[in-house]
Amino acid sequence: AQGAFPQLKSHMIMGKKNGITKDEMAELITHLAFYCGWPKAWSAFGLAQEVFTD
Repeated sequence: AQGAFPQLKSHMIMGKKNGITKDEMAELITHLAFYCGWPKAWSAFGLAQEVFTD
């Protein structure tokens, strides 16, 4: 939520390895957007697209 996107990408990769699906990640980011703001959420969606390319 503080713009620490390199760390966020690492956490997304770990989450994917532990079974989080692409749809679940989208739901998580959407939910958190109300707390951290939509601009940061849009950046997080970009990272999620890189991680969840399959």
